[in-house]
Amino acid sequence: MHPVPTQCPVCGQEPRVTRLHCDNCGTAVEGVFSLGAWQRLNRDQLAFAEVFIKRRGKIKDVEDELGVSYPTVVARLNELLAAMGFDSSGAPPPEEPETNGRGPQRQQILDELAAGSISATEAAQRLREL
Repeated sequence: MHPVPTQCPVCGQEPRVTRLHCDNCGTAVEGVFSLGAWQRLNRDQLAFAEVFIKRRGKIKDVEDELGVSYPTVVARLNELLAAMGFDSSGAPPPEEPETNGRGPQRQQILDELAAGSISATEAAQRLREL
């Protein structure tokens, strides 16, 4: 059985479920149903969520399993939260261990780079200024 598509293949918008059918007894229910938060996730987001849960939210373990950096894990987690309809802007990302007292500033720059909000050139310049 195929998973429920989370995006319309034509326009990319979230589809509405309009019919549910039970293969066992043949009962069908028609109406307009919304997808739940988990069903709205694309395959990559769902795979990330599974790893994150399996690793009990330990960023370092997620980094190791996926072979990605801390900023990438945080960016994917923020993307996942947004896709599920949660506001992640008010909560600070999990902290990375500080190095030389500049860890939070350095991490902020790397997070912005991972999220695509600054260019690699701008990130390099800001890191040099630390």
